[in-house]
Amino acid sequence: MDNITVGSGNIFADLGLSDPEERLAKADVAIRIEALIQQRGLTQAEAARQMRLTQPQVSHLVRGQLKGFTLDRLFQCLNALDQDVEIVIRPKQNVTANTYVSPSARISAASAAVPDKSISEK
Repeated sequence: MDNITVGSGNIFADLGLSDPEERLAKADVAIRIEALIQQRGLTQAEAARQMRLTQPQVSHLVRGQLKGFTLDRLFQCLNALDQDVEIVIRPKQNVTANTYVSPSARISAASAAVPDKSISEK
């Protein structure tokens, strides 16, 4: 019988990679960007023009190859795709302070298939 280990909810932390919270946040934002590109039927070249990237950069982004992207740059891409980004800072609610990317409850009818993301520090 195989042993099953329950994950923490952050695959990057589970794998012991550096900066797991940032990696997870970048991955969540990249997934949102990819969903917006698909939802709008944009080619990678069209998305690149709109986000002021090159087509190869868009290709890397949608394939999860995010090494050359900062969270700030990914937020700029969301803004270029007519998305607002909200950063919420509040006192920590448990022993350790954490950074999360979480879905927002505010979703317009036009983008209901793609959940909004906001960055929250707890």
